[in-house]
Amino acid sequence: VVAGDPSPDGKGTLSIQRGIEVGHVFYLGKKYSEALKATFLDETGKPAVLEMGCYGIGVTRIVGAAIEQNHDARGIIWPRALAPFEVVICPVGWGKSETVRNTSLKLYESLLARGVDVILDDRDARPGVMFAEWELIGAPLRVTVGERGLHAGVV
Repeated sequence: VVAGDPSPDGKGTLSIQRGIEVGHVFYLGKKYSEALKATFLDETGKPAVLEMGCYGIGVTRIVGAAIEQNHDARGIIWPRALAPFEVVICPVGWGKSETVRNTSLKLYESLLARGVDVILDDRDARPGVMFAEWELIGAPLRVTVGERGLHAGVV
């Protein structure tokens, strides 16, 4: 099988792509059920041997596949469903500005009330430190609240 070969249904051509196995299904037939004498009563009430299958999912492989599909040069960008938080609020000047604190808290409470998985970074850290750490963690969405933005009417 090589790229460009006809597809099994004859309606297209095959392309070769890299992938990762995150789950599997194996048909076992009656091999083990016959050995174990595993039966059930069929629709006529007679015993019949079970058909068996084996199904598995690799939880750690799912994480690896998610990282492989959701990253940039700086690291992981978690899909919302897997992220530790959907949104991180980074207040710039938390310890210096009551307006920044109040706006950040109001936004946090509003998102929380809407069921958004949100975290408020209330450390009095420099913006670059906060941004770099949340980028490293892989938070998908970051909201920055600062005096300059608030004066311009944006966050």
